[in-house]
Amino acid sequence: MIRSPFFYILIVLFFFSCKDETIVSPKIDLNRDKAYKIRDQGISDLQNKNYNSAFYNFNKSKIDFEISKDSANIVYNLIQMASIQQINGDYYGSKETLTEALPYVKKKDIYTVSINNFFGIADKELSFYNDAIFYYNEAIKDAKNNASKFSPLNNIAVVYIEQKKYKNAIQLLESILDEKQISKSSEARVLDNLGFAYFKIGYPDKGLTLMNEGLKIRNQSQDLYACIGSNLHLAEFFSKTNIQKSNEYATEAYEIATKLHSIDERLKALSFLISNDSENQNTYVKKFVFLNDSIIKIRNNYKNKFAKIKYDSKKEKDENQKLRLENAENEVALQKAGIQKILFLSGFIILCIVLFFVKKNHQNKTRVIKLKTAYDTETRIAKDIHDELANDVFNTITFTQTQPLEIENTKETLIQKLDHIYARVRGISRENNTIDTKANFASNLKEMLSTYNSDHTNVIINNIEKVNWDLVDEFKKVTIHRVLQELMVNMKKHSQASIVVVKFESNGKTVFIDYTDNGKGTEKNKIVKNGLQNMENRILAIKGTITFDTEPDKGFKVKISMPK
Repeated sequence: MIRSPFFYILIVLFFFSCKDETIVSPKIDLNRDKAYKIRDQGISDLQNKNYNSAFYNFNKSKIDFEISKDSANIVYNLIQMASIQQINGDYYGSKETLTEALPYVKKKDIYTVSINNFFGIADKELSFYNDAIFYYNEAIKDAKNNASKFSPLNNIAVVYIEQKKYKNAIQLLESILDEKQISKSSEARVLDNLGFAYFKIGYPDKGLTLMNEGLKIRNQSQDLYACIGSNLHLAEFFSKTNIQKSNEYATEAYEIATKLHSIDERLKALSFLISNDSENQNTYVKKFVFLNDSIIKIRNNYKNKFAKIKYDSKKEKDENQKLRLENAENEVALQKAGIQKILFLSGFIILCIVLFFVKKNHQNKTRVIKLKTAYDTETRIAKDIHDELANDVFNTITFTQTQPLEIENTKETLIQKLDHIYARVRGISRENNTIDTKANFASNLKEMLSTYNSDHTNVIINNIEKVNWDLVDEFKKVTIHRVLQELMVNMKKHSQASIVVVKFESNGKTVFIDYTDNGKGTEKNKIVKNGLQNMENRILAIKGTITFDTEPDKGFKVKISMPK
């Protein structure tokens, strides 16, 4: 039988070890004394196999120990509850109970060894073999001596056999046999499992010798439950070579299991008798079906009863706590309601004040930027009029005063000067007039940029039509127009560029504009002095970014990005 007898032996061993470590001199504490009495009644019920009563008493004792915050006894009761659940096949329920115990474990000791062993047993029975090995290894880490490591080591070997990793199992089991402190019962268990593993990898003679040796030790020590496992292993060993012997061992296992009320082992023995095509096969089949149906119903009943006991206890505990806290909660609720009203009103008032000042601050910043932009524009216009237009007008007036206007060539020269002044005035007007931001924006922008084409300068405009200008805010359109216009004016005045490229791109949410010329450039620290600070102010006002890249004799580059 692959299933480890440590499953049941551990319950007894753990009972004594926990009892020695946890029982202390009772104090004059009625609740604590009551918890000890209920726990002792649970131990008595468990020994008498009254599982429902034992589970109920351990659970009730745990709740009472929670009141006195006795972690050791809380863990002890939870482990006993988990062991009862595993005895009755409720492995998932046992894992939940063991998980409940973990927060109460303060250090690595017998409790953690037992908890990890029970976790391993549950996962092994549920066929979660890798998880089972993990928990068995954790139990080995927490064990205080080599002797206490033998059982979890053997359990790992059993899992290896279930996984058909027979060589791993053999290596582990032989290492246990080399230990001097091994007990007779552990030695018998190891010999039986080792022989079965050797049989599985094709060494039947050696396997049979080891299994017989293990059975002999178990018979001598009258370990009836362990004898079931040995007989089932031998029944499987002879199932292919000697049906009669296989039936004899299976029948022996069935009779012992019946005497000990071990239903799982009875079912295993019956499965061999049925598969061996025995004379009483029909009888065995009926017994198997009856037992299998019965154990399923019984275990389902146990699962439901255990769950109900825990639920009812929790419900009772919660109701008691609710009654104790009800009056206090009512008082706190009234105070809390008053505080909440004050906090809500205070928060609302603070929020309104903050929003007011944020809005006011934003409006002030926007107004300052607009005023600065307007001031910079007016300054630039005044500078253009003073530096360029005023000089041309003064020169023209001086020309009319010093030259005879009757002469035809003089008149022609005067007309040319006046036309030049007119063109200058129109240029200044065009740079500062109202911008159409409607459907013709793209064509007007392209036309404005194209006016800077000349015999010496070639302006190239790319992808302006690919931008969906209808999605761009009108104020932002005006900003783009003004900034590009200022760039072109700056280029005309200072750059001496022969090629200018203005490229437009859009990704749906953002507009990108790249300006490049091959002019004479300038030093980066002189950009502000050249009047480009006004462009930066405009772009920042619409939450965009603008960067300048230039060096002397290496042209001038500007990258602009802004949300639509």
